[in-house]
Amino acid sequence: MDSWLPLSNASGLLVFLSVQLQPGFTLHNVWRNLQEIAQHENLGSVTVVFVLLALLLMICAPMARGRIRTAAWLFSVALLLLLTSSLLAAMGLPAGATTVYWVALVCGGIAIVNLASLVVFDVALTLAHLHTPRILRDLVVACAYIGVGFALLAHNGVSFTGLITTSAVLTAVIGFSLQDTLGNIMGGLALQMEKTINVGDWVRVDQQVGRVKEIRWRHTALETRNWDTLVIPNSILMKGQVLVLGRRTGQPVLHRQWVYFNVDFRIAPTEVISAVNDALQAEPIPGVAEEPRAHSILFDFKESYCQYAVRYWLTDLAADDPTDSLIRTRIYFALKRHGISLSIPAQSVFVTEDSTVHRDLHLQKEVAQRLAALAGVELFHTLNEDERHVLAERLHPAPFAKGEAMTRQGAEAHSLYILTRGSAEVAISVADAPRRVIATLHAGDFFGEMSLMTGDKRSATVVALEDVECYRIDKDAFHDILQKRPEIAEHISHVLARRRMEHDAAREGLDAEARRLHMQHTQGDIFARISAFFGLGSIMKV
Repeated sequence: MDSWLPLSNASGLLVFLSVQLQPGFTLHNVWRNLQEIAQHENLGSVTVVFVLLALLLMICAPMARGRIRTAAWLFSVALLLLLTSSLLAAMGLPAGATTVYWVALVCGGIAIVNLASLVVFDVALTLAHLHTPRILRDLVVACAYIGVGFALLAHNGVSFTGLITTSAVLTAVIGFSLQDTLGNIMGGLALQMEKTINVGDWVRVDQQVGRVKEIRWRHTALETRNWDTLVIPNSILMKGQVLVLGRRTGQPVLHRQWVYFNVDFRIAPTEVISAVNDALQAEPIPGVAEEPRAHSILFDFKESYCQYAVRYWLTDLAADDPTDSLIRTRIYFALKRHGISLSIPAQSVFVTEDSTVHRDLHLQKEVAQRLAALAGVELFHTLNEDERHVLAERLHPAPFAKGEAMTRQGAEAHSLYILTRGSAEVAISVADAPRRVIATLHAGDFFGEMSLMTGDKRSATVVALEDVECYRIDKDAFHDILQKRPEIAEHISHVLARRRMEHDAAREGLDAEARRLHMQHTQGDIFARISAFFGLGSIMKV
């Protein structure tokens, strides 16, 4: 045994093995066995074709390089095992050589099938612009594995007649035990081939709603809005009822949502529906389709109230609750603007200690707030104390939610708004040009004075930038004051004319004389229109 010590290279080791291990073991025998295997399996041609295809795929399908490397690794293992089988055969170990030989063939067959699947599905079908379901690809590859196995057995002289005859009962038992699994596989294949359910669809199964994440051999995975993943066997989907949300042939993905609210019987349904529809349809709402338009209906009569419902079409099916919240906010502010309260259950009883002092204090506080709001409006500076109190009592609270249109360009609305909290933007539209923002209003500002005093249509659209609180003054509230003291109209016409002249002078660059003439003409025109609108007659001339 000491004769091997001087050997220091691989060739010396192989010579030692050929002498010491087995009398019939020589490198010549190993090489001869390897040649026989290569000739029997066309190893040289297969290896060349495999290497060329792998290199081509590395260039044409860079996204699949990981799978290409896996297939190349398996093929390399197969070659190494064939060499090992030759060594074992030369050493006189036929049983071990046969086992390793078959393992090598299996590894090589799997590697070839994987590489061929990449050629077919990732290159050929992609170039043909054909998309195949993942489950179909998996089934084709699985069948190819089985086919390669049978081909290897047939190539090496294995007869299938006796095998099929003796295993008929076993096959039946296995098939019976796997019927659920086979049902899931066929169900998944049918779902993808028929495109009944697609990845990305929102579906309802029983009481569960989720978006289809993937359709696999055995199951379909749904991602719910609660951040959970629901796994449903494909056979259940095929046998049960599945509702695909938001899908209609030739139409965008939309799903109709219902939002319910209750209002007392004493309020006319037409008034409630009109107020809510105006609020929902005036300005776009994020997540709500513009067509079909959101609208309100009288849904039902209950014990002590009418039940209404808003129906709208959801564009983002993942954001149902947040969009419902936006709709409820619009409903709340719309009802509050029109003095409509949500219903209180009939069985609820509220007891509040009431007194003359309590009522007077509350009224004084409210009147003080309204007088403060009127003090910021230049139009009403000539009103005396009694007239301001009369006007304050006739103000209407008018809250708006963020994003709502407070007025719309071209609308007929004879009212003026005074902002007490929040901000809004003023925008105009000209012909087919996009809407352009020209000003921003804040607490203390007012708008709509020309519509209130002359009946002009709204010249701009005003949209709330945040939740806004205002007071609204209508024509009727100002009518009695002007009838009793029509000279107030002269002051108001002067203020309106000056505001218009300043705007026109800044835009056209008018000099002092042009401004004076413009002011005189404009004031006379506005005064005449105020007189005609309020029926004051020919009281005075400017």
